[in-house]
Amino acid sequence: MIDLPGGAYTLREPVSWGKPAGPARSRIVYAAAHVVADPLGDNTPGSPAVVDWDATLRFRRHLWSYGLRIADAMDTAQRNMGLDWAACKQLIRSSADEARSFGDPVELVSFGAGTDHRPDAASVDEVVAAYTEQIETVQEAGAGVIVMASRQLARLASGPADYHAVYGKLLSVADRPVILHWLGEMFDPNLAGYWGSRDVEAATRSFLELVHAHAGMVDGVKVSLLDEEHEVRLRAALPEGVKLYTGDDFNYPSLIKSGSHALLGIFDAIAPAAAAALRALDTGDLARYDEIFEPTVALSRKIFEAPTYNYKTGIVFLAWLNGHQDAFTMVNGAQSARSLTHLSEVFRLADQAGLLADPDLAVSRMTSFLAVHGR
Repeated sequence: MIDLPGGAYTLREPVSWGKPAGPARSRIVYAAAHVVADPLGDNTPGSPAVVDWDATLRFRRHLWSYGLRIADAMDTAQRNMGLDWAACKQLIRSSADEARSFGDPVELVSFGAGTDHRPDAASVDEVVAAYTEQIETVQEAGAGVIVMASRQLARLASGPADYHAVYGKLLSVADRPVILHWLGEMFDPNLAGYWGSRDVEAATRSFLELVHAHAGMVDGVKVSLLDEEHEVRLRAALPEGVKLYTGDDFNYPSLIKSGSHALLGIFDAIAPAAAAALRALDTGDLARYDEIFEPTVALSRKIFEAPTYNYKTGIVFLAWLNGHQDAFTMVNGAQSARSLTHLSEVFRLADQAGLLADPDLAVSRMTSFLAVHGR
């Protein structure tokens, strides 16, 4: 039992999820992984990221052990929100090297390539050059490429033609098919109007035109718009062989069940349950699939509630509660982005979903956290 804001709470019995023999057979699934900040480093807002590399790589081994691929150096890792390009380059090289202990890095980890190291880019040509540098860094590491949405391109593009020109050049640079990422403005307000229009249907037409024109170099598209009906329509309109990786952290169980693959930040926090649900899907046990995933949705909706871009705080909080890192601290001081009551509800919902691996440790850490906040 623990005294949370709102009253005493009694924890459920812990769940033993077990480890899968390998990755899911019916879907390709990525967990977007967070980075662990060095608690002794200067990770105050605006300071260069100081990362605890041992803990960061240990967490990636944890995700691989559940049969998940990793999407790294993306928004879950605080790209554009504290993780600078210098730290990203080290993360790309270190994580790809670590993946070799498990298999082929291309099959285990893909990295976000963007333009964030050139915030002052003044033309679309400079955007192309910035993207190219990051794509080449990922390819040199021997890993997969995820072409992230660019704040700089969103600022400079005059319409769909600029997006098509930029992405056409990038796909000619890639040495293997890539994943294209459409990140909605709820995750990053700077990306409003991406693909050349603030109207989602017009943007979708532009996006599909691009994907159809370059289908041979597009492994899949990762869509993070939190709109289930739109995703289903988009999935049906993709060229044959191009996968849709859902990035919908509100509706992922139904979208995966109906045919989407996945690339999800919430899978960082719910990896054991996600792996078990995917095993059930592989065997056709849809009742068990639903039973496992259902309580995780309330947890995910809490973590990703508005302002959605602060979801990383809840992700890292759960990693700390579960003993994957020794401190609840984040680059750019982002541990302060959610309230005590919010994080207390995350604790409760994680327990109800069977995702507090060691309840005694979780209670001890939560008690300490409450005490620091005067509870």
